[in-house]
Amino acid sequence: MLTDSIPPVIRSVFERRLPPKIDYGIAFIGCGGIVNYGHIPAYKASRFHMIGGYDVNKEAAEKTAQAHGLEKVYGSLDELLSDTQVEIVDIAVLPWDQRDIVERAVAAGKHILCQKPFSTNYAEAVEMAALAKQAGLKIAVHQQFRWSSIIQTTQTLSREGWLGDILDVQVQVSIHTPWDLWPWLASQPRLDVIFHSIHYLDSLRFLFGDPMLVTSRHTKHPTQQAKGETKTITVWDYSSGLQILIAICHFDWSPGLYSLFRVLGTDGLIEGTIGTNYDYPNGRSDTIQFTSCSHSERNFSATLPGKWIPDAFYGPMASLMEAIQTGGEPLTSAKDNLGTLRVVEAAYRSMNEARSVSPDEITA
Repeated sequence: MLTDSIPPVIRSVFERRLPPKIDYGIAFIGCGGIVNYGHIPAYKASRFHMIGGYDVNKEAAEKTAQAHGLEKVYGSLDELLSDTQVEIVDIAVLPWDQRDIVERAVAAGKHILCQKPFSTNYAEAVEMAALAKQAGLKIAVHQQFRWSSIIQTTQTLSREGWLGDILDVQVQVSIHTPWDLWPWLASQPRLDVIFHSIHYLDSLRFLFGDPMLVTSRHTKHPTQQAKGETKTITVWDYSSGLQILIAICHFDWSPGLYSLFRVLGTDGLIEGTIGTNYDYPNGRSDTIQFTSCSHSERNFSATLPGKWIPDAFYGPMASLMEAIQTGGEPLTSAKDNLGTLRVVEAAYRSMNEARSVSPDEITA
């Protein structure tokens, strides 16, 4: 529900923006948890046409189909890719399995939505983007945080001039993440930046563009079982003087957990929360408090409608459909996502080499 305190200028943000044609046949490759509690509920609410799914664990595909009323359970990837009803494949597998599936989907003439991270290998990501382009197919990455309430609201207020020139941006998250729920994640040598903070990095690029320099430091809890970094501090520097801070801690045991999003401009201030990080796994809605420097009538505070998961999940698919119809590029196209992977890799190179790194250094 929209609260009365939300100004008219941002009310349209919370309406699902769908292209004229939304009945493309969609099939899932991978039927794990994120598909069941993220993708499918959002697609149902958007009235997308979901046909069925395939998983190497056939029982997972069968349970997904039964739970959500999907028409088909495919016995093999080839069976799915040969189905002429399927126009878009929604890939939700481990990132190192994605390259082979993309190649086969391109050969089958399917448009593609890939799970994030697009790849853990930048050169492979470049290859996948090129494969689809050469075949004249659309390929996007499921960086759905761009469609969350706090990000969409920030974009709109900035576009309307309520913020003025951006001076300082901070994302500060201190939570307790039970990595043991995902053994495959806990086993990875790189963890927070590429699997969690990538959401913030992608959306910050969307809002403010690519940084000139990335400086990043990573550490771990001394007793953690997970292999990768679980606490990170990353700073982006821009030629304008803007700095962005992304400070993330995953092992906060205290009752004072927080998930904060702050944008300071010459004309306005956003102080918000990223609700999904609270009360895990249920999450909350995002909140915002806006303060104007010189127009007090613009001041408001509100709980924003919806939740990042699952409500924002419609966005990448809707954008992909629009690109198919217009011949344009999806908002989270593979080409655009290479920029997100460059800032991810720059953060790791900064940590490993103890220096600031330009994203332009990251090449295939």
